[in-house]
Amino acid sequence: MTNVFTWKSRDAQNGGASSTGTSSLTPGWKLFGKTASKPADLEPEVGLGIPDSPASIRSSGSGSKKYEDVVASSSALILHNRPSNLPAKSQDEELKHRLEYQGMVEAARKKEMKEVKIRKKQLQQQLKLEEQLANAARVWNNEILPKWDLMRNSRKARDLWWSGIPPSVRGKVWKLAIGNDLNITHQLYDICVARAQERLKAAENSSCVDTPDCMFPESGDNPDKEASVELIQLDISRTFPHLCIFQKGGPYYDILHCLLGAYVCYRPDVGYVQGMSFIAAVLILNMEAADAFVCFANLLNRPCHMAFFHLNQPMMEAYYSVYNEFFRENLPRLFAHFSESCLSADLYLLDWMYTVFAKAMPLDLACRVWDIFLRDGEEFLFKTALGVLHLNQDALLKLDFIHGAQFLTKLPDDLAGDQLFKSIEAIKMNVGKQKFSEVLAHFVEHCEDSS
Repeated sequence: MTNVFTWKSRDAQNGGASSTGTSSLTPGWKLFGKTASKPADLEPEVGLGIPDSPASIRSSGSGSKKYEDVVASSSALILHNRPSNLPAKSQDEELKHRLEYQGMVEAARKKEMKEVKIRKKQLQQQLKLEEQLANAARVWNNEILPKWDLMRNSRKARDLWWSGIPPSVRGKVWKLAIGNDLNITHQLYDICVARAQERLKAAENSSCVDTPDCMFPESGDNPDKEASVELIQLDISRTFPHLCIFQKGGPYYDILHCLLGAYVCYRPDVGYVQGMSFIAAVLILNMEAADAFVCFANLLNRPCHMAFFHLNQPMMEAYYSVYNEFFRENLPRLFAHFSESCLSADLYLLDWMYTVFAKAMPLDLACRVWDIFLRDGEEFLFKTALGVLHLNQDALLKLDFIHGAQFLTKLPDDLAGDQLFKSIEAIKMNVGKQKFSEVLAHFVEHCEDSS
C-alpha cells in the first residue's frame, strides 16, 4: 500500500541514513512531532506542562520508543537555531527570537491555565446544581408529595416550585398539579389508541389517508378540523428535531403518534391542531404514555387552550386584548415600537400559547416555565410572554417587523433561565386595582357583546 507520508517512505528506503545525517544539521522551527536523536538516559515525564526553556524541551523531547507515536501539542514549540545552510543569526536577532519564543510559551501557558480554571468552575457549578436537585427531590418525595393537598400551597413548596422542579419528580408533580377533572382512565386511553390504529389502517387501505372524515368519521361535522394522518405525521417530524427521538424510527415516534391519534378519537370535535405535538411530547418526556394522555386531555380542556385550539375567535380576541393591556402597562416603549412596526401579538403569542413555549425556548427552560404554569395557571403564560419581551427589550427596540417576528418565533438558544425568571418577576399583573382575572372577565364580556 502506498505510504501517505512520503517522507517516511524515503527515510525507510535510505535505511535510516537520513536520521543519522540529521544530527549533523540544526533544523528550524518544528510545531509537531520530534527530531530523531539518541535515546536519553532518563525517562521523559508525562504531563501537560509546557517546558520552561528550549533546553528542557530538547532534553525531554527524546526518549524511549514507547513515546515515538506521541504527538506534541501545538503549544510545545521547539526552538532551534537556523539551519547550517542558511546565514547565522545575529545576536540581536537571536535574542529577539528567543524573547518571542518565551512570550509564545508564556501565552500558551496562561491560556491553558485559564481554560483549566473555567473547566474547574463549570464542574463545581454542575456538582452544586446536582446536589441542589438531589436535596430538592428528597424534600418533594418525603415531605410534599405524600401530603400534597396540605403542602402544595405552603411557602416551602412554592419556593421549591419557583426554583425548578427536579426532573426525577417533575412528572409526579405535574400529574397532581394538572389533575384529572375529566376522569380519564388508562383503559379509555387503550381503547382510543386501538380505535386510532384501526382507522389509520382502514384509511391507508382505502387510499383516502388525506381526508379527515375517512380516518375519523366523527369529525365529519367539522370539516375544518385538521385531523388527517398526514398532518399528524408531518407535525411529529418537526417536533424537537434536534433531539432525533420523535422522528420516524426514533424511540418516541410511535408513542407520540398513538397519543395524538387517541386524542383525536377522544375529542373529534377538536381534532388535531398544529402545535399539539409539542405539548404531548413534553408530557411524554416526563411520564408514561397513559399518564401523558390524561394530562394532555385535561390540559387542553382548560379555558385558554380550549379557546385557542377551538379557534374561538371572540375568546381569542379577549385574550389578545388582555395581553396588550398588560403589555402597555409594563413595557410602554416597546408596546409603542411594536405598534409602529405593526408587530401584533397574534404573530408570536399564538405560537407560544399553542406550544406553551416548548417550540420557542430551549427544552429545559420551557419545562421550568411549565412548572410554574401548572401551578399558577394561564396567567403565568402571559406573564412569561411579557417577561421574554422585558428581558430582550433593548434588542427588540432596534428590530423592524420582519426581524422582530423572527426573533420572537425562535428565541436564542443561550436564553438564561435565571435572567428570564427575574424579568418575569418584574412584570406586574394588575392594571390599576384590577387583577388578571378581572381584566379578562371585562374583555370577555365586551367581546361577547360585540359578537
